[in-house]
Amino acid sequence: MRSFARVRTLTNDEYLALKKMERSRKLAAGKVKRAQVVLLSNQGYTRAEISEQLDMCEHTVSRWIIRFNKLGIVGLEEGPRGGRPKVYSSEDVGVVIETALTSPQKLELPFNVWTLDRLVNYLSETRKIAMKRTRISEILWHEGLRWRHQEGWFGERVDPDFARKRGLSKRSIQNLQRTASLSA
Repeated sequence: MRSFARVRTLTNDEYLALKKMERSRKLAAGKVKRAQVVLLSNQGYTRAEISEQLDMCEHTVSRWIIRFNKLGIVGLEEGPRGGRPKVYSSEDVGVVIETALTSPQKLELPFNVWTLDRLVNYLSETRKIAMKRTRISEILWHEGLRWRHQEGWFGERVDPDFARKRGLSKRSIQNLQRTASLSA
């Protein structure tokens, strides 16, 4: 004997919303498929027939029908998935951002500007947060912070004798004298 996991009677609003979801080209494919499961169940198809038609496991079909019966259309949303736990706490991330935004001189450090290597060293030695350069860079990037590169050639020259050592500049393009073209 076939087991029937039937969807409850749909309201008119639910039916219209499910039909709209079924035809959608912008929703995630999984959500569209879940709407199809509910609509097929509403039309009287069994779990086995729905699973065969939509190429799904019968258990999955039952699960989505049961969730819809309990929660309605909201039940067709995917729940949060498990994954790798966070390695760094939100407090650690906050410390990284706060430190990067603080001038090294305020922290009585012997340099004026942070680099990733200096930030890694400071965080590991002073704040006891062992974090790699790439992770710090990702954190700052996600916060919308960008590193500014020091443009040393715009400022005052470090070597006062630079001009004398460099010598005279040579013109890279010679002035070409125009010759009058005579046409006879």
